[in-house]
Amino acid sequence: MNAHQLGACLYVPATHPQLVAIARGDKLPGVRSLIYCTEDSVSARDLPQALANLAAALAATPDDCLRHRFIRLRDAGVMRQVLAMPHIERIHGFVLPKITAASLGDYRDLRGTAFRLMPTLETQETYRESEVLRLLDTFDRDGWRAHILCLRIGGNDLLSQLHLRRPPDVTLYATPLGTLIDRLVGLCKPAGYLLSAPVFEYLDRPNLLAQEVREDLRHGLTGKSAIHPAQVAVIEREYRVSQEERDLAQQILASEEAVFRAGGAMQETAVHRNWAQATLHRAAAFPTAAEDGE
Repeated sequence: MNAHQLGACLYVPATHPQLVAIARGDKLPGVRSLIYCTEDSVSARDLPQALANLAAALAATPDDCLRHRFIRLRDAGVMRQVLAMPHIERIHGFVLPKITAASLGDYRDLRGTAFRLMPTLETQETYRESEVLRLLDTFDRDGWRAHILCLRIGGNDLLSQLHLRRPPDVTLYATPLGTLIDRLVGLCKPAGYLLSAPVFEYLDRPNLLAQEVREDLRHGLTGKSAIHPAQVAVIEREYRVSQEERDLAQQILASEEAVFRAGGAMQETAVHRNWAQATLHRAAAFPTAAEDGE
């Protein structure tokens, strides 16, 4: 699995009354990536019910299920309860909440497993470059790198740190998070960590959501959180790679020339190789309009 394959990751509260049917594939069969949430979408009083529901969902998950399945942990205590559940091997990994260099060690039990991890950057430390660099150093020093699939950006929590929430008429990039995402991309991607895009919380603005996904891609983000099934198709439609982009990416990777002209622009094989590889990863996961029958 690579992060480009995740697409729109649909958050589903672990208290959802149809969680077992979703896990079994009877509900939402077209969703490729699911995140069962035990954190912010579950109140403290409902946590026992959520964990019981989650255990039932794990038991109902077919062994041959092809969907990507993750659990968003509430804290280290919930992690220990979840790891002890039968059939926990049927999930691919965990979303770790509110991760900093100081809190990462709370989840050290996961380093001895094969699970893939998606730490979430959503605390006040995320605004401090020194703390982000400290976290990246901790990933390498303490042996986390091989487990990390991508880093998730917790947009609503980060706006909350500023006493703000997302306006309904502009994308996230028109808020202070736009400059923060710029900085995070500049710090994390050269260090080898992909970043996924924050959730879009409005359900009645699909055009604005599509615009934001295009901006996510322009900023080099990979994947996006979704909070409603209707958002999944909107998000993943924007991930499709045009035939022209795919042909150009293949040409760059196959060329023996250092520089050549194609697509009305100068192409440099060394400089544009990373873009070409990422483009083909996305093209492999999402069909072009022609392949999709449109």
